[in-house]
Amino acid sequence: MRKAQRVDLHSHSTASDGVLTPSELVKRAAQNRVALFALTDHDTVSGLAEARLTAKRLGLPFVAGVEISVSFAGETIHVVGLGIDESAPALTAGLKQVRRGRTARARKMAAALEACGFAGVWEGALRFVRNPDLISRAHFARYLVHAGHFPSMNAVFAHYLAKGKPGYVDHHWATLQEAVSWIHAAGGVAVVAHPGRYRLSEREWNALLAEFVDLGGDAIEVITSAHDPNATNHWVHICRRYGLAASQGSDFHAPEESPWDLGALGHTLPDDLVPVWQRWQ
Repeated sequence: MRKAQRVDLHSHSTASDGVLTPSELVKRAAQNRVALFALTDHDTVSGLAEARLTAKRLGLPFVAGVEISVSFAGETIHVVGLGIDESAPALTAGLKQVRRGRTARARKMAAALEACGFAGVWEGALRFVRNPDLISRAHFARYLVHAGHFPSMNAVFAHYLAKGKPGYVDHHWATLQEAVSWIHAAGGVAVVAHPGRYRLSEREWNALLAEFVDLGGDAIEVITSAHDPNATNHWVHICRRYGLAASQGSDFHAPEESPWDLGALGHTLPDDLVPVWQRWQ
């Protein structure tokens, strides 16, 4: 077993649904002695310039990233792009396309939640939004917790914002082919994020991974806060079976909300897996 490395390649700032600014996030990573850090906001690269400048000032090795929303088999899948050139035309155009539907979806979610008896949901959620192009379920959950309706964001999702619940609104995001092609066009590597979170059958998983490999997909996020030890072992096995590299990241959003802090990953990749971060070290 290789020595544990404080590499964190999945995190979110106020550019999407995190609560720390890109600079604050980088400072926290540096304070936590993270050795290699990536900012991977949802469907936007708007926080990367600020994060990169702060990382350079602090001497923290930085990887530019993004997390792209993908529709597959009726489920929303996330594909992380790492080591990207955020100015690449195909990527910027693609992300703009994905963001275009977010506001309309958020309006529908607010209306659905208000129909359930929660007043002022739209205006309340906006108080937690820094990027008006990226209003997400997390912002609605934060408002409902802040307003005293629920004890935690997990409770909001469980009762109202998870798929099939009254406040959930489905949306068609990018295709898997589009997400992988945008990432590769930007010089990055494509990673299936927190695979243990998705409700896919074995047949659907086989189809997704086969397509991902055919498209030149690069890696799977094996170590992440969404995985318990059994799930981690399962995705280690899947990496081996498909010949994919392995990634890791906390999926950090906020000090009060995230199960793992930046860099506090708790597990170590087996020696026979290829860490996706080798190309940046």
